[in-house]
Amino acid sequence: MRPATNLSNQFRAIALRPSKLMALLTALGLTLIARPLASQTLPLPDHLVTLTSAEGQRLLRDSEALADYVPLTSQFVTQVNQAFCGVASTVMVLNALGVAAPLAPEWERNYFTQENLFNDQTEAIIARDAIARQGLTIAELAGILETYPVSAEIHHGSDVSLDEFRSLIRVNLETPDSYVLINYLRRAIGQESGGHISPIAAYDADTDQFLILDVSRYKYPPVWVQAETLWTSINTVDSVSGKTRGFLLIEAR
Repeated sequence: MRPATNLSNQFRAIALRPSKLMALLTALGLTLIARPLASQTLPLPDHLVTLTSAEGQRLLRDSEALADYVPLTSQFVTQVNQAFCGVASTVMVLNALGVAAPLAPEWERNYFTQENLFNDQTEAIIARDAIARQGLTIAELAGILETYPVSAEIHHGSDVSLDEFRSLIRVNLETPDSYVLINYLRRAIGQESGGHISPIAAYDADTDQFLILDVSRYKYPPVWVQAETLWTSINTVDSVSGKTRGFLLIEAR
């Protein structure tokens, strides 16, 4: 693992002072998911807790593993179409890691976007047009990530117990400069409808819940999900690959 960044060090120091922590979270994260958005998104079942609620913010404040929260919310993007959840999630992680990026002509800066992520290497894994039609399997997602100088460790739902699932992701969330992308079945957690990919940003041990930063912000806000429910949702078969869904543990090489 790489040493903690200055931002991560500052965040851990601020985490000891709740009032300043909440001010930072508001500035970096909650402004991205302001309350007016709630009326535009789909209703949630009672067992899912939105980050924008008082309870959701309390869970974040009390979380034991949230090294990824600030870097990810600082780079949050909404997927540009209904199939680009994996693309949007990849862009967030690569920008959070500070990987050398191609030029984004619209900004005249080097920065990953859902346009310039694609190149000849990614096209050899799966064509952009195919992603727009069917999305990404977890193996294709890992392959695209690894065309850049990062490692993406695949864990299929059928291969990990609940305890292993919880432990692997929690350790990652406690470690700066490493990230988790999860491929889960929405229906299995009480949402509409099929497979989806988003980053996980925090874990609260007292309630055993993970925070998903949903990249389909037009559809659902970030939500807290029980670990067992989320684990069940990855132990479902992806119709494209014929394998169970799962999660990736990602860090720079």
